[in-house]
Amino acid sequence: MRADGPSPTPLSRRRAEPLELLSIEGLPESAVPAFEAALQTVCATVAYIRDEASDTWRVEGVREAGAGEETLQPALALAAAAAGIAPPPLSAEPIAAEGWLERSAESFPEQPIGARFLIRPTHLPDRRTPGRIVLRLDAGLAFGSGEHASTRGCLIAFERLANSRRPRRVLDLGAGSGILAIAAAKRLRRPVLATDIEPWSVRVAADNARRNGVAGLVRVALADGWRHRAVRAGAPYDLVFANILARPLCAMARDLARHLAPGGAAILAGLLGAQARWVLAAHRRQGLRLAMRLDIGPWTTLVLRKGNGG
Repeated sequence: MRADGPSPTPLSRRRAEPLELLSIEGLPESAVPAFEAALQTVCATVAYIRDEASDTWRVEGVREAGAGEETLQPALALAAAAAGIAPPPLSAEPIAAEGWLERSAESFPEQPIGARFLIRPTHLPDRRTPGRIVLRLDAGLAFGSGEHASTRGCLIAFERLANSRRPRRVLDLGAGSGILAIAAAKRLRRPVLATDIEPWSVRVAADNARRNGVAGLVRVALADGWRHRAVRAGAPYDLVFANILARPLCAMARDLARHLAPGGAAILAGLLGAQARWVLAAHRRQGLRLAMRLDIGPWTTLVLRKGNGG
C-alpha cells in the first residue's frame, strides 16, 4: 500500500521479535467470546473462523513468541470454565513476522468511534479531520487497536463522560497499546498514567504516545495493577480505565474503590455480558454505583462512580 507524503517506518523494521500463531480448534459457538478474550491477553490480533462441515469454530491470534505465557494459561483455563468445556489443546507455530505484519496493516482500516474519535492506522496518510480526535496506531503487538468491542466501548463511554466533566487525574490500568491513555490525554490535555504488566505493551504504548504527540502527557510504566508505588502515589484518581478481564476486575475492586476520588468514575471492560452482574456486584460491595452500561455484541463496558461522600 502506498501513501502520499512521508512514508512511515515499515512495521517489519520496527519489530524484529519472532512471532507465533496460536490457535484453538473445535470450539462451540458459545465458547468463542471467552477464548477470544483469553487470546487477547497476549495477542495483537485475534480472529475466529467457522468450520461449516463440523459447525465448530477456530480462534487464532498472533503474539511475540512466548510472550505472556504466565498470563495466557490462567486465561485459557478461565475461558474453558466459563464455557463449561474441557480445556482444548492450544497449538503454537512460528510464522514469518514480515508477511504477517504487512497483512495485518492492510486489514487495519480507518475507524471512526463515537462522535469524536477516529483511529487512523500509520500506513494511511495523515490529514486534517475537523471534529475528530485522531489516534494514530498500527498493528503493533499489543492489545488495543480499536477493532475490539471492549476498546470501542471504553472510548464511547469516555466520550460521554468527558462531555460532562474534565477529570484531572487519570489512570489507564492495563494499557495495552495505550489507546485509552492517548485518547484521554488528547481530549482532556491532562497528564495520564498508563501501566501494563507486559514489557512489550509498555514499549508499544510509549511509542504510540510519541507518535500521537502526547509523550509529555502520557507516562507509561511497567506495573502489576495497584501494587506499584507510582500507581498508588498518583491517587486519588478522577478517572480510571481498566480494560482487562472479569476476574482481575473483581479481584481489584477494593483497591479501585480505595484509590478513586470522591465523585470519580471508573470505566471497566474486557468482560462478557454474562459476567457483568458479578463484576458489578464486586464493586457495589465496595460502595461504587453503576452510572452507565454499554453492550456491543457479547461484550460489556461498565461505568462506575464513587459517591461524593468518599
